[in-house]
Amino acid sequence: MPANVDKAAARAASRSATKAPVKAAAKAVPKSTARKAKVSAASPPAAAASTQGRAADADARIYQAIFDGVLNHRLTPGTKLPEPELCQLFGVGRAVVRRVLEKLAHDGIVALRPNKGAVIAEPTPEETGQIFEARRALERVLVEMAVARATAADLRDLRRQLAEEHEAMHRFDQPSWARLASGFHLRIAALARNPVLQRYLTELVSRCSLIVGLYEPPGHAPCEHDEHAAIVDCIEKRDATGAIGRMDAHLRELEQRIETSRMQGEKSLAQLLGL
Repeated sequence: MPANVDKAAARAASRSATKAPVKAAAKAVPKSTARKAKVSAASPPAAAASTQGRAADADARIYQAIFDGVLNHRLTPGTKLPEPELCQLFGVGRAVVRRVLEKLAHDGIVALRPNKGAVIAEPTPEETGQIFEARRALERVLVEMAVARATAADLRDLRRQLAEEHEAMHRFDQPSWARLASGFHLRIAALARNPVLQRYLTELVSRCSLIVGLYEPPGHAPCEHDEHAAIVDCIEKRDATGAIGRMDAHLRELEQRIETSRMQGEKSLAQLLGL
């Protein structure tokens, strides 16, 4: 037999011998183990998504509690927000609390003080003027859009809102009164059907709530019920000029009622957050 034939046969035998253990090892792995391996490979992304979802829920819950506390005037400017207490109240770690406080600081609701912790922001008189100027400009646009886009059902909802305001005012329910008064402006913004502008107003309303909590005397509502009713009347008549004028005058009146006397609270953080 020629030498080159012997060499070819030897190489083929070598390749066969190398593949055999690999095939045997593959057959030796149970199918259930293979399935588990596939599941395990797919599990990390699913687990990560679930973890991210829980983290987002926790962030939103803490943010909304503090935001609502400001909007309802339970959390007044200067109120301390100790990280350990927030962790305990919401059952989360410090990383979560710090992330939420940083977002609140970015939105102008919280002030982060180096080595002293977070507090509800205290707008200065200069900032107060700038915030009201921005809010008047934005609400002029929003109320004009609401006049053009509000439906009959929207107007019925506005009338119900006014009735709830009136009831809260006459039972001297200051927290509900404050919440409904701020909510009225956000409801008008929703009728404009522009989520971007609505989001901007939400931030400005929260910052105005800080100003009212800091400077307006106790017992006053952030908005007057009759002024709101006049704005709704204009919207119902499709009177854009009247609605803009009423809204502008209403916000200027609110700014003029601001005083420099501070309101101090003695409640616990849990009570201030409404927990």
